[in-house]
Parts: sequence; structure tokens; C-alpha cells
Amino acid sequence: MKIFIKIFFLAIVVFIAGCRGEQGPPGAPGEDGLDGDLFLPQVFEIEGDFTAENEFSLFFEFPSSIEVFESDIVLAYILWDVVESQDGEDLDLWRLLPQTVALNEGVFMYNYDHTFVDVSIFMEGTVDLATLPEGDLANQVFRIVVLPADFNVKNDLRDIEDFNLMMKSIGIDPKSVKPEISLKIN
Repeated sequence: MKIFIKIFFLAIVVFIAGCRGEQGPPGAPGEDGLDGDLFLPQVFEIEGDFTAENEFSLFFEFPSSIEVFESDIVLAYILWDVVESQDGEDLDLWRLLPQTVALNEGVFMYNYDHTFVDVSIFMEGTVDLATLPEGDLANQVFRIVVLPADFNVKNDLRDIEDFNLMMKSIGIDPKSVKPEISLKIN
């Protein structure tokens, strides 16, 4: 009798597994060639000098290798300082733009704006920018971070002010960042 019950249940399992119903409705169309891996943050570095000739602004067009959409978030960080760690290693200190500097004569600010085709980093203020020390104008280094909107929805970006924390929140070790593009803008 036990063998008969086992064969009976085996037949039922085979019968149920072999059943097929009507095909369901088709799913939403996908985008050819996009498997989700293309929606990664991109980081690149630009360097330039602020001068009266360039109206104290640096203009950068995104190269064709970087696709930026209007819904993406573009962040700009300035290399504010290089500090020494406890073990003697130099650490880059990045600050999110805008950054305001107060002087006895007034204030000036590093700021930026962007479209989905370019980034403009500029200085403005109540002081004559041409009178600022060379350290505030020459060889300024910026990191531009492009965060796709889809990526931001899927990830919890709690602190974009701190470059290192922001990079960790998107799963990138800040020490391993190799800028895709390093340009000297004059």
C-alpha cells in the first residue's frame, strides 16, 4: 500500500508540474543594450587657472564618452587642501561647491552651474578677483561627479557634502578614484 501511495503522489506531482496555463500578457518593452550596468556614477577631474581673460571661470564640455541626462545630478568639489594623516600620508580635502571665502576686504565664492552638456565653474564676489593671491586663482583642481537619477533612487546618498563619505555611499573607495578625464583648462 505504501508503494501505491508513493506512486500516486509521484504521478500527481508529475501531472501538476506538466500543466501549463495560458500565456500572460507581454511585459513592458525594455531598452536594447541596457542592462543596468551603464547607470554608474562617473567622476572626473579638471584643473585650471582663474584669470581676468577667462572672466574667472572654467568651462568644460562633457566628452562623448560621458552621457549626462537632464535628470542626472552633477556635483562639483574643489580640492581645498592637502592634509597629513596620522601615518604621514597626504590626504586630499575636498569641499562641495559653492564655497565662500571671507576676507577683510569682502567675500568671494567658488561656484558652479551645469547643463547636461557642460559644467561651468566660476568665481564671484564683492572683492576685485584680480587682486586675489595666486593660490586662490592658479592651478585649481575640481572633481566633477555625475550621479544618474536612477542610481540616486536606488541608493541612499545621505551626505554629499563630504566627498569621501559620498564616494563610500555610492560604493567607491575614495582612495581608488582614478579620474576618467584630467584636463588642464586655461
